[in-house]
Amino acid sequence: RKLSQMDAEDELGLAEMEKLKNTERACLEILEKYDFTEWELMEWSEQQAVFNFLYDSVTLTVVFGPPIDDEFFTAHPSRSIMSLDFESFLDEEQAPPSSCLVQKLIFQFIENQGCWQKKCPKLCYLPQALFDISLVVNRCRILGEELEFLQRWGAKFQLLETAIKDTEVKLLFSSSVAFAKFELTLAVSHDYPSAVLPFRVQTHIGNIGEKEVAAVLSRVPAGHRYLRRAVTSIHQNLLQGPR
Repeated sequence: RKLSQMDAEDELGLAEMEKLKNTERACLEILEKYDFTEWELMEWSEQQAVFNFLYDSVTLTVVFGPPIDDEFFTAHPSRSIMSLDFESFLDEEQAPPSSCLVQKLIFQFIENQGCWQKKCPKLCYLPQALFDISLVVNRCRILGEELEFLQRWGAKFQLLETAIKDTEVKLLFSSSVAFAKFELTLAVSHDYPSAVLPFRVQTHIGNIGEKEVAAVLSRVPAGHRYLRRAVTSIHQNLLQGPR
């Protein structure tokens, strides 16, 4: 009877290990499919692991605790995690405003999650944490690329100026053909571009205001490269001729 109880426990242990392996495999497949592997492993030792994100401007240090003695995994004990510490290495004085915004949004996400050690108390939770961070880093990095594109090529869209203040993006449009000049201010957050951005409009010349811009933006779905698509749509629908 004692032997059968041990056999049952062994079977449970094996089932649990198989479940963890399947979870890990699924996570790796998702990472490969969507290319959200934004981290680079810099160090892995008995004491800690160090991961870099976003061109080495964000570092995550994971401090390991003692092995966890649990009845199913005594042969291969898991590791406890004592802390997950994030640090920024961006030189904000030298970095372009788009990079500062990206960094701000990433740390907004990190802080909004609360205690990371509670989310990730053991090593088996680390792949999911890395995936969650990578997803946000990926989205914010693409937003930074969109802003750089608009700052460089904005004139093609009658975009006179692209300015960044805190977590707001100000776009100043000017078109002599449409006899219009107005400023569109978009509020971005770390979940960009999964939701349509809150905005406000200030009219300088002409009659393009909040109502007209809202009508155009309502037809631009949230999703990949939302900002570029929104600017393109405003250019095509509002700035090509008199209104």
